[in-house]
Amino acid sequence: MMDWHTKLGIIVPSWNTVMEYEFGQMAGPYTSIHAQRIKHTDDSEKSLLWLSTQAPQAAELLSHAKVQAICHGCTASGFLKTPQEDLDQAKELTAQTQIPCVTSAASIVGALRAVSAQKISVASPYEPWLNERVKIYLELAGFEVLAIAGLGTQAHGSISAPVIKALAHEVMRTNTEALFISCSNFRTLGLITELENELGRPVITSNQASMWGALRSMNDLRTIKHAGKLFQTQ
Repeated sequence: MMDWHTKLGIIVPSWNTVMEYEFGQMAGPYTSIHAQRIKHTDDSEKSLLWLSTQAPQAAELLSHAKVQAICHGCTASGFLKTPQEDLDQAKELTAQTQIPCVTSAASIVGALRAVSAQKISVASPYEPWLNERVKIYLELAGFEVLAIAGLGTQAHGSISAPVIKALAHEVMRTNTEALFISCSNFRTLGLITELENELGRPVITSNQASMWGALRSMNDLRTIKHAGKLFQTQ
């Protein structure tokens, strides 16, 4: 009989249909994923900022399940803050719950640094105004964004793999050191290894980086074969 040895909590926007699935795919048979949803039905600035205000209550509820780490899983809401404000929220959630807490956006920064990337290209499903905020956040975190492009849609979870792949290739530049594909509601896990082989660069995605950040916050250094070069780093 198999026994769980790890429990991870994730805070998920209510319209998200991808994050729980991709976390489950990465988790393996001995790690359970426990999600708490926050109402979210549009990617306006007001709605995205509101998500962060609801994170403390969601984290508190997850703490009742005695999870070992918590990830605030809306990438875009983090990108509307500064990198320091985003880290500060993770620290506040950790202090509140006494459980290691991370955010998607800060985990992405950590993941890009872990693969030694400074010059990056960015693909997303987002509208132009949100891509601009992503670019500002990443530049404040010390990265050079060589190219960024989005699909201009809020139907993130419905985008097909061929469309995501084409966008990834579109933003690549000769001196790109890593590709970042943003959005926790974007189906990217199955593309990471394929894109890394095609592009010859590390590929970082919101859910992959969030899983990595949550695990590393509790000193879990496991490798995950189908989750890219990131999970081969310590």
